[in-house]
Amino acid sequence: MRIRAIVIVCLLALAVQVKAQAIPEALEYTEVYDFLDELATDGLIDLTEAIRPYSRVQIATMLRTAQEKDSLLSRRQKEDLQFYMQDYALELDTLPVYHSYGYRHVTQWITPVSNLSLADPSLHILTKNKIFKMRVRPILGMDLYVSKKGAITKRWYGAEIQMDIAKHLSIWGSLRDNSWNGTLLSGTYFPTSSDKLNGARLTKPDYLNNLPGVQYKEANYGGDFSDSRGGIALYTWWGRIALERERLQWGDAQLSSTILSAHNPAVPMVTLQLTPCSWFQFDYFHAWLTSNVLDSTYYYTERYAEGETKTHYRPMNKFMAANMFTFKPIKYIHFSFGNSIVYSERNVQAAYFIPIAFFKSLDHLMTKGLGVENQNSQVFASVTVRPTDHLRLYGTFYIDEFKLARLKPSNKENNPLSYLVGFQWSGWPVNGLSLKGEFMRSYIATYTHSIEVLNYTSNSYNMGHYMGDNAQSIFLQLSYRPTRSLRLTLDYTQDTKYRKYDYVRKYIAGTRVDNPIIAQKPFSEKIWRNDELKFRAVYEVFNNCYAHVDIIYNNARASILTSERIEGEDRGWNADGTSRELSGEELQTYYLNKFTPAYMQGKNFTAVMGLSFGF
Repeated sequence: MRIRAIVIVCLLALAVQVKAQAIPEALEYTEVYDFLDELATDGLIDLTEAIRPYSRVQIATMLRTAQEKDSLLSRRQKEDLQFYMQDYALELDTLPVYHSYGYRHVTQWITPVSNLSLADPSLHILTKNKIFKMRVRPILGMDLYVSKKGAITKRWYGAEIQMDIAKHLSIWGSLRDNSWNGTLLSGTYFPTSSDKLNGARLTKPDYLNNLPGVQYKEANYGGDFSDSRGGIALYTWWGRIALERERLQWGDAQLSSTILSAHNPAVPMVTLQLTPCSWFQFDYFHAWLTSNVLDSTYYYTERYAEGETKTHYRPMNKFMAANMFTFKPIKYIHFSFGNSIVYSERNVQAAYFIPIAFFKSLDHLMTKGLGVENQNSQVFASVTVRPTDHLRLYGTFYIDEFKLARLKPSNKENNPLSYLVGFQWSGWPVNGLSLKGEFMRSYIATYTHSIEVLNYTSNSYNMGHYMGDNAQSIFLQLSYRPTRSLRLTLDYTQDTKYRKYDYVRKYIAGTRVDNPIIAQKPFSEKIWRNDELKFRAVYEVFNNCYAHVDIIYNNARASILTSERIEGEDRGWNADGTSRELSGEELQTYYLNKFTPAYMQGKNFTAVMGLSFGF
């Protein structure tokens, strides 16, 4: 009886009026996110920039809010608004209106109204009572990269489905099969396996670029990988709880956030979001990460040959819990803060499922009495200020480890932390024109840990800023929207990497002493730098149908170091995994190959052309 009563109460709570479904909009749909940023900077809508992705219903609601301020919109903004509202029609309890390229019908058996778009292409179904909504669309696209080094093609295909049931349950899923193919990626160009791993891919954990991280399958012609995402969510007007696999961005940023940047592959997680009032939002997740660290005590055996077996070691477990509190004390100020922990245990820890918790305190409770190393905890904050229409100022702060004693001039150690500051000016004096800028610095040992499995990574990709620790990034963008769904951008990015260290602890007679790594001077000697100037024209022909052309100049180079190596500094590795000390041009080549794919090394002019249905 008690269980039945609980179920009834839950159903009654969900039966109240709700906004709509809780399906997230993929961060790859950059055009709608950019348009929302423009509307918010113009003072037409309110955003919670620190937490992305937004749900599709959040986006639909913001678009409707902007529509209610029609008199304040320019002609081009009105056209963009109507264009994007077509894509979010189901979230507004209606169907997209297609003209010469669509078909609409009513089926009496299940009494739905459906819409089939031939140009999008997509299928939408909405029952007459509006308690069931479904969207199905294929995904297909190809990008062609051309430079003096040759051509590379990237193609992807798949499909996605989104369903909303009874106004309190959302189910969604998508699959994208991706493939890279090109001379500089092929086994004929990289004849040995070690060379292939070092140069034959455009993205891997050590590479310092903003391409999304992936886990490749073996492919002699380049690289294949698949990306399956989706989830199931229960929701009401004041919140949602979900089991999902998606990419997250925490922290306000344009290029890459210092907290969670979505640079690593999507991870499975339990998420919770509460929005009980307009001035407060709470977010929490518990994620299952991929450690890429083998556990020598956890394995199974395979019958390999008659009388022989083969041992397969399994990866160590790795988890993450995080929360974020967002307050909007007044209309033009948003302040978010939270904390997280990356931990590795045999099983998940129930304590880290407490959403509103300070995880470092819980960690001390469970580990201090054993005299063992703590897990890896972090604190962070993000603030956004809009002092006037057309201007947005923001900052993001990530603290991996902090001691007040390190602030004293006599203390040589630095606190491992990262910060980012930025601005956006748009809509004045020319409507559709926008100027953005960001500056990021990350100190030594930020995102890393002396225990490898506790690094701030998943699939070995850093979950914070793609530049990692002891690095600096400058980003400027001039953007113009001259007409509906056309965006022209000119970007300049300067990325600089300084001396690379592994976070080693120092012990004498079993007692930890001053850390030699974080006592080093940050930003002292450059080991790698890349300057990139990029022009891009992107046009969304139909909803989710893109055509784009990019012209990119980049100059990626490494430096020759003259300083002496210290313990824990990365200056090369032997084949058996032990450190070595390279010098001169040999070390310069090592850094260039370590941080840059072969296709992007040196000075390059690259043209990129692409067309996609979906994204």
